[in-house]
Amino acid sequence: MDTLKLEIKQLLIDTLDLEDMTPADIDDDAPLFDTNGVGLDSIDALEIGIMLKQRYQLTLMANDERAHTYFRSINTLVELIRQHGSGNADGVSTMSEGAQ
Repeated sequence: MDTLKLEIKQLLIDTLDLEDMTPADIDDDAPLFDTNGVGLDSIDALEIGIMLKQRYQLTLMANDERAHTYFRSINTLVELIRQHGSGNADGVSTMSEGAQ
């Protein structure tokens, strides 16, 4: 399993207190906010945003209409983090970018 995917899954489990789940229970492409997927809700989305900021210094802009796309699955979160790390994610800022 991809190390970053495993890390994101474990962070979600820890951050959202999903104590009945393991990383193996979360399919990489399962919808995070669907009852047929992980079944998260809007409060969970806020907590994920905080986790991304704390762990990866990644901040989504409040008016970014693509946030639902970024938060669709483990795969899309990993893609967002990888793009952010290479400076290619539009609509995403870092702490240092916000200070400029």
